[in-house]
Amino acid sequence: MATHFKTIVFDLGKVIIPFDIQRGYAALQPYCRHAPAEIASLVRPTGIVPRLETGEISPQDFVRRFSQVLGLDIGYDRFCELWSSIFLPGEIVPDSLLEGLHRRYRLLALSNTNAIHFDVVRRDYPILKRFDAFILSYEVGAAKPDPRIYQVALDRAGCLPNECFFTDDVASYVQAARLAGMEAAQFESVPQLERDLAALGIDWS
Repeated sequence: MATHFKTIVFDLGKVIIPFDIQRGYAALQPYCRHAPAEIASLVRPTGIVPRLETGEISPQDFVRRFSQVLGLDIGYDRFCELWSSIFLPGEIVPDSLLEGLHRRYRLLALSNTNAIHFDVVRRDYPILKRFDAFILSYEVGAAKPDPRIYQVALDRAGCLPNECFFTDDVASYVQAARLAGMEAAQFESVPQLERDLAALGIDWS
């Protein structure tokens, strides 16, 4: 079946790359007097995580403020190592699927992330070599579901919105992609993604 699609756009976290945010809190816990659940509740009201993800503050400022909130006394590099322990080995979507798609379509990654974490995933996940370009919230200055980041993705795609397919595990991010004119589906599992791709005539064989 012929397809009109030219670009396939993937979220990274929990679609390509497995992670568990609780692992980061647990890794930091021995260095402060707070339980992992308390770490989350103390940091969330500061707004420093979304500010880091949209590039409003530098990684160094983020680590300094985070450490102040929790009373941490560790260096920058050690903090980054512990905070990046959220990532799990392997990948969710197999390399064979991305390789097949990459032979036929332009592949983009659209991610809400930060400079600390992206340095780690770029180093540790060779599967990312399949992507032609990365649209990263901290570089764009906007995070999903902000329409601005989808417009940057469309500009990078180099095609019409309806020639892009997007998948993400977060329903509101999928809806925002649809509002931007993309075909989009919420990611639940690899078999489900493969069914959605096949139904649209997107081939990876």
